[in-house]
Amino acid sequence: MKDPVCGMQVTKSSLYNSLFEEKEYYFCSAGCKANFDSSPLKFLEGSPSVEHTNASKKGRYICPMHPEIIQDEPGSCPICGMALEAASVSIEEEDPELDDMTQRFKWSALLASPVFVMAMVADLVPHWLPDFLTMQLVQWFQFILGTPVIIWGGWSFYLRAIQSLKTFNLNMFTLIGLGVSVAYLYSLIAMFFPGLFPQKMITAEGIVHVYFEAAAVITTLVLLGQVLELKARSQTNAAIKLLLGLIPKTARIIKKDGQEQDIRLEEVEVGDKLRIRPGEKIPVDGKVIEGHSSVDESMVTGEPLPVAKTESAHLIGATVNGTGSLVMIAEKVGAETLLSQIVKMVADAQRSRAPIQKMADIVAGFFVPVVVIIALIAFAVWYLWGPEPTLSFALINFVAVLIIACPCALGLATPISIMVGTGRGTLEGVLIKNAESLEILEKVDTLVVDKTGTLTEGKPSLVSLQVNQGFDELKVMGWIAGMEKQSEHPLAEAVVAGLNEKSVSGSEVSDFQSLTGMGVIAKCDDKSLALGNLKLMQKVGMVNNDYNEFFNQADQLRADGQTVMLFSVNSEPAALIGVADPIKSSTPDAISRLHRQGVRVIMLTGDNEITARTVANKLDIDEVKADVLPGQKAEVIKNLQTMGKVVAMAGDGINDAPALAQADIGIAMGTGTDVAMESAGVTLVKGDLRGIVKATQLSRLTMKNIRQNLFFAFIYNSLGVPVAAGVLYPFFGILLSPVIAAAAMSFSSVSVILNALRLRKQMLN
Repeated sequence: MKDPVCGMQVTKSSLYNSLFEEKEYYFCSAGCKANFDSSPLKFLEGSPSVEHTNASKKGRYICPMHPEIIQDEPGSCPICGMALEAASVSIEEEDPELDDMTQRFKWSALLASPVFVMAMVADLVPHWLPDFLTMQLVQWFQFILGTPVIIWGGWSFYLRAIQSLKTFNLNMFTLIGLGVSVAYLYSLIAMFFPGLFPQKMITAEGIVHVYFEAAAVITTLVLLGQVLELKARSQTNAAIKLLLGLIPKTARIIKKDGQEQDIRLEEVEVGDKLRIRPGEKIPVDGKVIEGHSSVDESMVTGEPLPVAKTESAHLIGATVNGTGSLVMIAEKVGAETLLSQIVKMVADAQRSRAPIQKMADIVAGFFVPVVVIIALIAFAVWYLWGPEPTLSFALINFVAVLIIACPCALGLATPISIMVGTGRGTLEGVLIKNAESLEILEKVDTLVVDKTGTLTEGKPSLVSLQVNQGFDELKVMGWIAGMEKQSEHPLAEAVVAGLNEKSVSGSEVSDFQSLTGMGVIAKCDDKSLALGNLKLMQKVGMVNNDYNEFFNQADQLRADGQTVMLFSVNSEPAALIGVADPIKSSTPDAISRLHRQGVRVIMLTGDNEITARTVANKLDIDEVKADVLPGQKAEVIKNLQTMGKVVAMAGDGINDAPALAQADIGIAMGTGTDVAMESAGVTLVKGDLRGIVKATQLSRLTMKNIRQNLFFAFIYNSLGVPVAAGVLYPFFGILLSPVIAAAAMSFSSVSVILNALRLRKQMLN
């Protein structure tokens, strides 16, 4: 289904509301505002003519727990009631919601403190009160000081509570609003109309006990919890803010007349020549056209050592130049730079929802109405069978149950850990596409890896060229160069570069054809030429038995780890071309660590069996599948999945894209193609397999953290509600004050966030 405004894909999801119903709703993947309705064409404004803007655009606000909720202005989520966050993270610390809550908390604390002290003194040590301060006057002081706290301080809570009732999405603010308003309204009636109450509740002074202090202190404590929560939530964006802080403000452009001038970064265009002086930040992505230096890329790739940069080397925007001077040409600017793409990917991942979140959504959907029922039962039991004054005891326990059961901690348990986990991965050079990918990584037991560019450097070079007797060596090399110049295969470039070093100019060939998975054929000088693997040689008529010595020589080269291409002229063997691609220095250590994590490693390559096994033996790889055509890679992964394996696929080429999509989780090398990265759930910026080790560690730590948070939230509510209802009173005479319940509720949410923030400091090996 397409969005009628922007044409982007419309995504369907589900929501469990407080009436135990699973409702479908739709939202645009690019950020249009969709209504909670079975129709994807219905927008909050009531018309599909609303101007489409992307959700990442500055000025849009989104719910961290329900990312489908997007608004143009700050506000609260209609589902959970939480404050919306800016969709576009800024390094500035401006947070209108936090500023507002902080001001309300400060004034509420100032006014609620004397109310609380006065109430405690009046209840516990009334003889400490001066003679002129009667109980009636005490109540008036509590009313005057407490009312601004309850009404003004908690105003946003009541608005969110009313909204939750209108939409039937009962949440924590439903309970807070109900609990505080009941305590306040009861106190107003008791203060102004004491005669309405039973005689047993009226004191000798002719008054009925009020709970202004409880309502005021509860409001203040909830405000404190909101302030602490908003501050802690802001820390979950630390990774994005750190990346944004790397972006330089200006760039030094070299004009066509040779003059140099500092310009704003926004003015840089593709093709501009820029100078980077020693110690400066690279302004945009591009390549070096003059000079040499070393560049610190650690904040983007996670690699601590500076990388040497000479002519034609690629530069990443926001990395730091060393002691040399460089001139570069801008190739990607603005939102197209690697850093901008990383920031976008991290932001999208932080707002995505893990499958484990559905369990919390289901529980939260029916939790609030169940709590209200429990609170009403507690009220009835205490009113009918409790000690005198029964109404007071019933009210205290009713309010305590409502306040302590607020499910905020339950809702925060998963998204907060996801936000911190994906942010932490970014700092390690591991980009996680969404929360589902992070959850699947924990379960991976099989890793399928491509060879070229994944296990190896992906920079092959020509190491041997053997021309058979009876053929002119110079002519053969010319034919080979002419064919490979027209080929797009990664090895072709290595062959052409090697022949160029030998000063070989390519011959003009005709009828050139590329045969996927086999090689290339062409004609030159009235001769049929073929260059490729054994399958191609068989296709053009070469038979193994007729040329055993030729094929044995090829096997010897493969045993040395070379990838061998066969060249025939008129179906006769003419030459052997050996290309070698060195194994990445980090690969053996990465394979060893994966084995220690219990992950089985399978190499899947289109290369020859002998060459593949030579590489596999060096790396202690568990299984090798060689001579695999690009279209067969996805089938191999599908077969592993039918055996019950949870498969991760790591690759870097266009031919790996189908396999990456088929795997339970695709892992793309950041040094590979954009197509591979689009098909993958995880991207390793450095293209280093040790990033997979970090990704699996991070997944396990994050999922463990989520389970801890869910456990704490469930246990807290499971134990807190019965205690607040008064089950301990018959045995130990213990009742939970609504004030204590409010404090416990507020700090339970903060404790969940603080537990999630621990992920930022846990070590990844």
